[in-house]
Amino acid sequence: MPLVTQQPLPSRLPFHTGKQRCPRQKRSGRCFTSLGSQHWLRPPCPARCWKRGRSPGTRWKQGRCSGARKARGDRPSPSDPQSPLPSLAVSGAAANPGYSSPAKREEAAVELSSQNSRGWNRLPREVVTASSSRKIWTTLSGTCLVIRGEKDEQAVLCSKDKTYDMKIADTSNMLLFVPGCKTPEQLNADLASCNIIHSQIAGFSNNYWELRRCRPKLKKLRKLLMEDPYEGPNSQEDQTSTFSKYTTEDLLSLIQASEEEILHQLQIINACKIEGYWRILEFNYEMKLLDHVTQLIDSESWSLNKVPLHTCLEELGSLEPREMIEHILLSYGRKYIDDAGEVYFEMHEDKICRAIAQMLLQNAVKFNLSEFQEVWQQSVPEGMTTRLDQLKGLALVDKSSRPETIFLLKVEDLPEDNQERFNSLFSIREKWTEVDITPYIQDLCAEKQTVGALLTKYARSSMLNGVKVYNSRRPIS
Repeated sequence: MPLVTQQPLPSRLPFHTGKQRCPRQKRSGRCFTSLGSQHWLRPPCPARCWKRGRSPGTRWKQGRCSGARKARGDRPSPSDPQSPLPSLAVSGAAANPGYSSPAKREEAAVELSSQNSRGWNRLPREVVTASSSRKIWTTLSGTCLVIRGEKDEQAVLCSKDKTYDMKIADTSNMLLFVPGCKTPEQLNADLASCNIIHSQIAGFSNNYWELRRCRPKLKKLRKLLMEDPYEGPNSQEDQTSTFSKYTTEDLLSLIQASEEEILHQLQIINACKIEGYWRILEFNYEMKLLDHVTQLIDSESWSLNKVPLHTCLEELGSLEPREMIEHILLSYGRKYIDDAGEVYFEMHEDKICRAIAQMLLQNAVKFNLSEFQEVWQQSVPEGMTTRLDQLKGLALVDKSSRPETIFLLKVEDLPEDNQERFNSLFSIREKWTEVDITPYIQDLCAEKQTVGALLTKYARSSMLNGVKVYNSRRPIS
């Protein structure tokens, strides 16, 4: 598709091109023009000072402006291989001998720059709007970028492994569409043999999209899969269900997240592929499978760190499908191969204890804490130890009641929006300690953001009996 380039500055312009003759051309020797009579008499700063309507002036000559630092290599360039986003395109003007230096080539390029002071990255608007019908296009470096979102959702841009918010912005510089333009790497390294390339301009734009890294919107993923949970091969409801089932391609078209983020989330929620469709096991069926495995481990006196896959499949294959037995082992254990080539699983104690606690709490509004801990310990397989820290993000202890109680509060049931999440939490409990609230807001933290920063923005702190607590900044209805 057409690539995007900034309107290039000519390498040599002896006279002012406006109606009036430049009065200082003799002293300068060169005159760069922009928008008719506005012009500068010095070569432009490599860091685009001229683009912001400033004369490069003495600061650039003395090496103190951001452009001079960038030209010297003090700051990483967006076109650097280590940059988190690839360059979208490099202008055809890069072939011009007057733009042979790296700084001037960069000046002529439109890039997705990760160094923007506001955290936004630049993307020409016309590229997005021209491709919005297909919602997919490829950068010059081969990176596939996809626009995702339904009509009632704010569009996001997704690469292979990241998700970005999109924001429209204007620019005073004209962005030109030049078909078949080349990057500096594609040009001949021998500058002596370079010729001026005459390119046809296919279009122009004065708008672009700014990109900012955001959290993937994954709450919808679990919601879609929970419409029709898998209850086993003999379930009548599964055979007569009218709910939609989703393949990987279906989820990619519906979920506002990159492919790697979606696949990672599917692994976190223990989803599995059944007949080509992604499914979540119904919780009671999942506990039934887990109970079969733990009872077999107990009857065979196996170590929890060495559960043989082959024997599990042979012993339990008559009760449940082999694929389901292996899936439950993968969900609650770590697969490894010993020196003899046999496949074993190391069972995760915390995951098993957590699942059994959820089974005990899901049918009770509140549970006496001491009684719950006693029943919980008796319910887990022998050799496992239960601890309250295994229930972070799953259950909440109410220490203010007498006796102390515990109740189910799953983080995946809370709203995805930051403000709505805090409103929901403060409606459940007026004052929170940082230890209690952290498991319920940790997933809201953006890149390089801390829980403390979120609490500062959305909550007000105070001291209660010598303990720091947080409450809402606004009244909760």
